[in-house]
Amino acid sequence: MTATPLASLFMEKANAVSISVTEVASMADVFSYALHLCKEKEPYQNLLPKGVNSTTVAAKPADLGDAQKVIAAPGLAEEDLKALQKLGEKEGILVISCGLRNFVAGLDVSVTMATMGIAETATCVLDCSDEEVRLASMLCEDHVMVLPKSVLQQSSFDVEQAIEALQKKGPRFISFISGASRTADIERVLALGVHGPLQLHVLLLEA
Repeated sequence: MTATPLASLFMEKANAVSISVTEVASMADVFSYALHLCKEKEPYQNLLPKGVNSTTVAAKPADLGDAQKVIAAPGLAEEDLKALQKLGEKEGILVISCGLRNFVAGLDVSVTMATMGIAETATCVLDCSDEEVRLASMLCEDHVMVLPKSVLQQSSFDVEQAIEALQKKGPRFISFISGASRTADIERVLALGVHGPLQLHVLLLEA
């Protein structure tokens, strides 16, 4: 692995916000990581009991008793998606890239490609303008974010021009993600996974 100053700084800062960071050499390593993570975890514990339909969501959630594990991977290159789906089929894991509204009760693992990274705050910048990517980053228990070392920047000021360029393409939904979803609104008790994933896994991909 190529040790770069920005990658080292990102990993140092990630420790402070409990981000799991792993360096990987290729997308094949990404697939292996995501599949292993999905295989080892318990099936997502959906919020709605078996057989109950919700009238407040756009689609019927999966039943609590359904043990089918699901990886959502929107935004991957077509050949990468097909490769991950083929590997997932061998492991009995469903890999999807669209129709995430049908899984509003939860996804086991999501795999997304970060648009940029900010080293000094261990922040991943994710263009969520596509609804499927937005849902993938919010409905999963474990979020695997692939961050190429080539798009790492020192500070938020260094990504300003790139974000402005994205915004010129039309209205954008851009997320700045530094760790798992967390809040302390209720009696100042820290709770994880309230508005999104319980765990963020950042895979630093060789440039």
